[in-house]
Amino acid sequence: MEGLKKYTLAELTIDGKGIYGIGASAIDFDYQKYTYLRITDIKDDGSLDYRGLKSVGDKDANKYLLKKNDIVFARTGNSTGRSYFYETSDGELVYAGFLIKFSLDPNKVNPRILKYYTHSKKYYDWIKSFDTGGTRGNINAQTYANMLIELPSRKVQDKVVDILSSLDDKIALNKRINDNLEQQAQALYKSWFVDFKPFKDGGFIDSELGEIPEGWRVGKLSDIGKIVGGSTPSKKHHEYYTTNGIAWLTPKDLSITGAKFTSRGEIDITEIGYKSCSTKMLPRGSVLFSSRAPIGYISIALNDICTNQGFKSIVPNKEIGTAFVYYYLKNNTSRIESQASGSTFKEASGSLINSLPIVIPPVKLISKFNEIANPIFSQQEKNEEEIKKLSQLRDSVLPKLMSGELKINDLHS
Repeated sequence: MEGLKKYTLAELTIDGKGIYGIGASAIDFDYQKYTYLRITDIKDDGSLDYRGLKSVGDKDANKYLLKKNDIVFARTGNSTGRSYFYETSDGELVYAGFLIKFSLDPNKVNPRILKYYTHSKKYYDWIKSFDTGGTRGNINAQTYANMLIELPSRKVQDKVVDILSSLDDKIALNKRINDNLEQQAQALYKSWFVDFKPFKDGGFIDSELGEIPEGWRVGKLSDIGKIVGGSTPSKKHHEYYTTNGIAWLTPKDLSITGAKFTSRGEIDITEIGYKSCSTKMLPRGSVLFSSRAPIGYISIALNDICTNQGFKSIVPNKEIGTAFVYYYLKNNTSRIESQASGSTFKEASGSLINSLPIVIPPVKLISKFNEIANPIFSQQEKNEEEIKKLSQLRDSVLPKLMSGELKINDLHS
């Protein structure tokens, strides 16, 4: 295989420079206006986080629309280095001021190779080189433009992109399947437990939450599960943290993965770290609910796990099960957020979560719901595991393909 050749990012673009985004205010999402792409809307893996998308109404917004073969980079804060390669399937996006856009020239490079390169170890090492102490360094447009990138010949680039794109296609398919399954389960929950559609012909009684079917009752969230908080071992003690210890989760971990099922966070804690603070172990099937910074990330524990103080998690009663609690929280996140308090940032307290009013149907009906929902959850869990493995495969073969350590033909043998 031919050797690698070095280019600056600027040399691979149409106009040789990076352009800062618009400094406009975000407004509530409006289908009639452009979607506003901010740093917080980009996950660490380069995909869009559709939770909390905003719009932009500035008169000059159309001048900052992303186009085919554009890539944007975050330039400041802990997100510095995060990148997003524009996909036309994501719709019309206007990029914000803390992002820098480079328009890649398809005559100079296969643009999509940059999507993969910016999730390689070599790229992350370059980003970390700007860190000062424990603080992520800022990177301006000129510095990004001067970033050196080692690339193989265009012929090899095209083959590498074909291989990695096929893995991306499989990942996207699994995500679509999971989204469809999620819509089915959520629609069933809403039909049964919010709109009471199957029970319209039966009797209803008045309650503090309005009319509910006879035989149902109004209770508190604590009636159907145990609410458990978390804690953080002191960061001053390095011996409290490890890469292979007790699974420990922060809201940031969920912001990165966006996964419905979670086994662990970015870093584990040690036994002495666990004993040094008030965090508690949560069993498999617990519903992990972020109660601050931000409120409303929800995931399901795949194994025993503990969390930091940014969670108020629910261990469902055995007769209730995970699915019913999970969809109750998904359907009531906005209400929880509206009742949260705090000056610096909003937080849903343990007492608020404990006392949340909930319509509790007969246990037999919840069991019927679980009979339908549990197989859906099992399939989603299986698909997420496959997504994880495919993502790891994609990220591991990229540097080997680029360097020639792994031959293109090796993947077809």
